Amino acid sequence: MTTRSSISGAAARGSPRARSAKNRVVSDLAAFAALVPLDHGLVVVSTTRADGTIQSSVVNAGVLDHPVTGRPVVGFVAAGSSHRLTNLRARPRTTVVIRAGWRWAAVEGPVELAGPDDALDGVDGERRRVLLRDIFTAAGGTHDDWDEYDRAMAAERRVAVLLDPERAYGVG
Repeated sequence: MTTRSSISGAAARGSPRARSAKNRVVSDLAAFAALVPLDHGLVVVSTTRADGTIQSSVVNAGVLDHPVTGRPVVGFVAAGSSHRLTNLRARPRTTVVIRAGWRWAAVEGPVELAGPDDALDGVDGERRRVLLRDIFTAAGGTHDDWDEYDRAMAAERRVAVLLDPERAYGVG
């Protein structure tokens, strides 16, 4: 038996929002992917600093197939000099949250990196170049000059971050 003190005030009052949240829990990447086009794939990425505190930032992300395993992953791109990349190299786990209105989805899990300083077995330089494009388009991006895009990604030492979903949840 659930007591009023063990659930939120809104749920205890039986609000429609609380009831719908209870019935629409995210269990795979489909709900996450459905939210991507609603706000340019904008997500909050949270990583862990060396001191155990959380560092969060906003990036574009999308769902795509892993370039080696073919499994669906959440992908985003990190600048070679970013704090999030430093954190992910040391502690390769993250949580990514996407939202549109009151709908949201979170995905947690380990990450793999594919960049100029982060080798990923099965992903050579050419495959990494295409992977950065794939992540960009999965997040809803388009570009008029892909050669220019590739040059910018190389100059900024951009890294593909692939989040393997261990846990997905939210309110769809």
